[in-house]
Amino acid sequence: MLPLVDGGPRKLVHGVFGTLFRANMLLPEVPTLPAPVELRWEAAWGEEMVDAAGRAIAQVPPLDLTIANPSETEGWREKLGGESFMPGHLRLGDHDSVPDMAGFGDGAWWVQDIAASLPARLLGKGEGHVLDLCAAPGGKTLQLASAGWTVTSVDNSQSRIKRLRENLYRTHLKAEVVNADILEWAPTEPADAILIDAPCSATGIFRRHPDVLHRVRPSIIAETAALQARIFARAADWVKPGGTLVYATCSLEPSEGEAQLDAFLAARSDYSIAPVDQSELPAGITPTEAGTIRTLPGMLGNQGGCDGFFITRLKRA
Repeated sequence: MLPLVDGGPRKLVHGVFGTLFRANMLLPEVPTLPAPVELRWEAAWGEEMVDAAGRAIAQVPPLDLTIANPSETEGWREKLGGESFMPGHLRLGDHDSVPDMAGFGDGAWWVQDIAASLPARLLGKGEGHVLDLCAAPGGKTLQLASAGWTVTSVDNSQSRIKRLRENLYRTHLKAEVVNADILEWAPTEPADAILIDAPCSATGIFRRHPDVLHRVRPSIIAETAALQARIFARAADWVKPGGTLVYATCSLEPSEGEAQLDAFLAARSDYSIAPVDQSELPAGITPTEAGTIRTLPGMLGNQGGCDGFFITRLKRA
């Protein structure tokens, strides 16, 4: 444990753990969520979801891979082990260091939680030009490019753009990469499709980053929701008539998902939900009655779970 805090409060950490050890303190079998988070999520999703979230923290998340060529899924399952929930997906338990695994250096696959892979999947095979907004580090850009789309990827973070370029180079896939703020940038012409992986509180990835449960306060959620609304409204004007817009957030907060969709549809009569069909999803994740996707703790529970996401697919009239 101490090497993890090199350069930090080693004496404090040592003292705290020593005290806990001498007192025979034990962690609960099922961790509890911070009280504000528990109250917020119980009100939104119910006690069962909160219990599942606690169990999820106690488990090491599995490693999900997206296979560049879905037809090679079974071949990679034989090489790497694990199980596949749908074409182009592979889930591993114990595994070697990712860069040392077969296929990584050749760009045959990339790491991507199965829930995070769903937004790009909803756009299907490439049929024109797609804008991937807030794109870095590029998992969805890689999906879209491998599906045949002509991709323009936009992100305002130079460091994350660097990772996106590295991922494109490793996978031998192509995309136009733009380092810009999409509240100031605009495309030269409308696109056939747009994918918005909007900035959010990231509470949906709490299994891998439990710190979000402690640092994300209601004020932060409100700030990101306001930013999402601006991005959503601005990008909607860039879709061709008859085109498709997919909006997604890795958040378990309704204000960053369901409420965003409701407000958007109330303001834009030229858009309607293009319902998601069960055939587009893995078993264990089902569309909502409205035809959107909401992944919650407990889904795929016996197979290792998944990140929390809200995803909707819209058509422009």
